[in-house]
Amino acid sequence: MTHLNVRLGPGTLYGAITRLEQRGWIRPVGANDRRLPYCITGAGREYLQTELTSLDHVVKTAIRRLKHA
Repeated sequence: MTHLNVRLGPGTLYGAITRLEQRGWIRPVGANDRRLPYCITGAGREYLQTELTSLDHVVKTAIRRLKHA
């Protein structure tokens, strides 16, 4: 198995958090020192469920096809 050494830039996490918050999928729940915790919103949960259902379909299709390969 190959392991990838991926290095993310310093703005990667904050950019992702900003996009998730702008889309209404997460919201801050209060500051704790320098940290700002977030929780998933109802819209975020719905979006995540949709994506997981789609990924489940892809995985099941791949497994079926691998059995016949």
